[in-house]
Amino acid sequence: MKSQPRHRDGSTNAREVGASCSTWVSIAASAAFALALCLSFGTADAQSNESVIERLDRLERENRQLRREVDALKAERAAERKSDSTGRGTVSEGSGPGYVRVDPAYGYAILDPTTDINRKQRLILGRKRNGTLARDTVHVQGAVTAVADYQTSNRDDKFGYLMRHPTASNQVGKEVSEAVVHSAQLGATAMLGDWIAAHAVMLFDPEQSFGKGTNTDLERNQVQVRRAYILIGNLDRSRLFASLGKMAVPFGLTDTVNPFTASTVWHAFGGLANGVAAGYAGKSLNVTAMGIQGGSQFRAVNTPVEGTNVPGKVNNFSVDANYTFRPGLIGKLLVGGSFLHGSAYCQDFPVAHFMPCRDNNPAFDVYARLESGNLLLKGEFARTLDAWPGTFNPGMPEFAASDVTAFDIGVRYRLEFYGGPVDLSAEFSRFTAGPDGAPWEQQDQFVVGAAWFVRPSVKLFAEYVRVEGFAPLNFISGGSIRDEDGNVVADRTISDAATRSNVFLLGVNAAF
Repeated sequence: MKSQPRHRDGSTNAREVGASCSTWVSIAASAAFALALCLSFGTADAQSNESVIERLDRLERENRQLRREVDALKAERAAERKSDSTGRGTVSEGSGPGYVRVDPAYGYAILDPTTDINRKQRLILGRKRNGTLARDTVHVQGAVTAVADYQTSNRDDKFGYLMRHPTASNQVGKEVSEAVVHSAQLGATAMLGDWIAAHAVMLFDPEQSFGKGTNTDLERNQVQVRRAYILIGNLDRSRLFASLGKMAVPFGLTDTVNPFTASTVWHAFGGLANGVAAGYAGKSLNVTAMGIQGGSQFRAVNTPVEGTNVPGKVNNFSVDANYTFRPGLIGKLLVGGSFLHGSAYCQDFPVAHFMPCRDNNPAFDVYARLESGNLLLKGEFARTLDAWPGTFNPGMPEFAASDVTAFDIGVRYRLEFYGGPVDLSAEFSRFTAGPDGAPWEQQDQFVVGAAWFVRPSVKLFAEYVRVEGFAPLNFISGGSIRDEDGNVVADRTISDAATRSNVFLLGVNAAF
């Protein structure tokens, strides 16, 4: 008997499989029927007509069951052929099936800047395990966040709201307003076999770009690769994973309950760097360690390399561990802690972004999150182990150098609403970088927010934000103010603990 013809990938033609199965089922059923008749007539004296009829009925039922199975196989093969013809799937010669897909729910989750900020690798592995990210597929995702806001301040040109850089280049006077694209993202996640994934995200963020000039300056309107790494892992076979490339530093929780505004803890300690990370993703215990490229990285990490900020060594690292308790009636409790060998707070006076340091300044973080039904509570505390040298201004010797502290506490409650769930939230966070009475002592942020998910990946939101204090990291303790001759006036600073800002904001975040 001839074998079934096969394609180059080893699969048989779906129509041939269905036809072959149908033919063999018919032959088998006919043979069984004939055999039953022969047996029935050959033993007519020993068996009653009722027994013969019972056997025939049983054979007919078995025949119908076999035909149903064959019809189901035909329908499945036909659906696969229809999927390929509509462009959802293609067959690549010699490489098997490959798909390009769009999943709005996954797109929203992987690009969400408020949740799982430094845990996206585990998110990818989890979605791979539950089948969202299938083997040999590429998921394309994107998101746009647009906002309109009105802000007031009691000081000219000083607005402490950190969702756009607090500089006089974009905020003039005591009242400002805007209607802008805050950010746009485009990314892709490729599942390459059973163990390897590649993930990259491009970001356009003129509101928070480190470029110079106004929000419309070309230097601030660049697209950057925000994250890009190779991820190795398969939770079906091992709880261990590793990633190599540009990624968020596993330090702290740094998430927020707010629909849009980031927590002060993220602004102070949320890191982004080149490096290599390895971890254990358990059902309850999760541990991640990262070797970080030295020098001043993209944000919030810095260790000197031969007295410079040149990233010529992997001489920085972070470790994060957390455990999830499931105490039954109370809900799910996450408790964790982190250590960072070199934080951003190591420069001498005057402080400027990405400048080299004489020595590293370690930091630690502890956090907790409780989920109980529709209620979520969270809290986090982070601090450097040493004082930040640059917070001592020799022109103001009465204020000693200080360590850096940030903490937050937040609550969110979800309401089931017609057309989609609504989240109501409130969060308080504080950044402290100076001793009592210093102009740069601290900056507080209080946010009340509401978010309406009109679709699972489309969020309409509104926030009221109150910021007390003005302590921008660049030249926080002084050094930017100059006299008429261009000399630095050391005994003055742009920081102002008495500044009060108010923000009224509406926005939409749409992802695919």
